[in-house]
Amino acid sequence: MGPSEHIIHTFNFIAPAWWMALFCALFARFVLRRWLSASRWGVLTQTFWGGVLGTFILLGGLWFWGVDGKMATYGALVLACATAQWLMCQGWRR
Repeated sequence: MGPSEHIIHTFNFIAPAWWMALFCALFARFVLRRWLSASRWGVLTQTFWGGVLGTFILLGGLWFWGVDGKMATYGALVLACATAQWLMCQGWRR
């Protein structure tokens, strides 16, 4: 495999984390508007932190199971992104 294939594989590995982070941020922005009245976080900031957290979740799943694409890892990814979004929207105050 050449360098371009390595880059493509790396981007395809982390793509679910960043798409999930973007989805959670946009979902909160358009559906949960009343929660965002107290939030100081913008969509890009929420996407960034959710993506970074999700990337670490995917790397942890790759390390733990030795392969990527396990449904348990994707479940942990969804749970972690949703929890991060809840924390950034200060969900505990509602």
